[in-house]
Amino acid sequence: MASWVLSECGLRPLPRIYAKPKTGQAFLNSNPSKVRFSRTDLVNGSLFCSSNGIDKDRKWGLKVSAPLRVQQVEEEEEKNESVINGLGEQKDYFDPGAPPPFKLSDIRAAIPKHCWVRDPWRSMSYVVRDVAVVFGLAAVAAYFNNWVVWPLYWFAQGTMFWALFVLGHDCGHGSFSNDHKLNSVVGHLLHSSILVPYHGWRISHRTHHQNHGHVEKDESWHPLPEKIYNSLDIVTKKLRFTLPFPLLAYPIYLWGRSPGKKGSHFHPDSDLFVPNERKDVITSTVCWSAMVALLAGLSFVMGPVQLLKLYGIPYLGFVMWLDLVTYLHHHGHEEKLPWYRGKEWSYLRGGLTTLDRDYGWINNIHHDIGTHVIHHLFPQIPHYHLIEATEAAKPVLGKYYREPKKSSPLPFHLFGVLLRSMKKDHYVSNTGDVVYYETDPKLSGSEKS
Repeated sequence: MASWVLSECGLRPLPRIYAKPKTGQAFLNSNPSKVRFSRTDLVNGSLFCSSNGIDKDRKWGLKVSAPLRVQQVEEEEEKNESVINGLGEQKDYFDPGAPPPFKLSDIRAAIPKHCWVRDPWRSMSYVVRDVAVVFGLAAVAAYFNNWVVWPLYWFAQGTMFWALFVLGHDCGHGSFSNDHKLNSVVGHLLHSSILVPYHGWRISHRTHHQNHGHVEKDESWHPLPEKIYNSLDIVTKKLRFTLPFPLLAYPIYLWGRSPGKKGSHFHPDSDLFVPNERKDVITSTVCWSAMVALLAGLSFVMGPVQLLKLYGIPYLGFVMWLDLVTYLHHHGHEEKLPWYRGKEWSYLRGGLTTLDRDYGWINNIHHDIGTHVIHHLFPQIPHYHLIEATEAAKPVLGKYYREPKKSSPLPFHLFGVLLRSMKKDHYVSNTGDVVYYETDPKLSGSEKS
């Protein structure tokens, strides 16, 4: 509950003060309003939202990886209160950790209705396009088979494997089509081809979306509390924050998750899953195993070196794309962004700490996945509507939307962003409901001798 003081203007809220970890500094949040979200419906463990509270897809009972729960609290609107973020007498001050002066339903209402429509024919056209490019690139590289072509092939094919992953990612969210069986079949074909267990990943990625921004509950690239960070040996710390090793983390994450968490994306009894998801996980693990067997057979047919050149090195390129893009969705902004615990966390506030990134020519190739803020808030929107939906939502988001830096044809500038973040974003405080990344001086090189 907010405290109130009497001023010449009448009653006004007494600002809350949050201490930043270890700095002795503080910042104000004078918006005591609580955030209430629009009515939601849970269907088969998935969230469906619409302007009237029920999505038209409810009648199909789709299994899509939209967030399962959205925190619901009462809203107390005070028209004359002083609001830090964009309103009132302190309008020049922006606190990224303060509750926003808008609701999830306000953002949704700003997005055109056609942006929510899933067109399976259009989605399949992207699959046909990408698969044709993948086989075409492999045929050209195998035909010329020289060391001028191979490096170009590895970069191009690794990027295309990443594009296939993004389409499978849409299947996992249900934004590919309204047909659950079509989503599952296409998702398995695309993800198994690049050694990703479709259902295992789909379920953990759902957990990431529904808990993004929560220190302990988030699943992807979440910060380590200082206690867990200090328990790591120096070699692990170096590997975790020294390039290129973080860009090779995804296969390791699939097998054993992140420090402080246990379980495997391949094992049906993992902590990631509930009992009724057991069959799904087994199905995906079998499909993954079949792809491994196919690759083993191909190594006998064409030789292990040729398979390494045609598939192995592009697979590593795909892994690096995945780790780069997913990390930069949630790290590396010029100003530190908050992570939350306890009552300070909400689905909306967590989603608003994601970042859009511009990848130049790669934007279209990897299906505009860099347009990430709206995707995180509304993962049921198809990728081909994300740019339009984002433009429509910007007036509502205000300063909570951080405009990405424009990229040259290839996004080389993002490697500088990645390096700076790896050098300073190491851990967060063990306590506190609004926390920011802190820096280990031993890793950053800033420790005084």
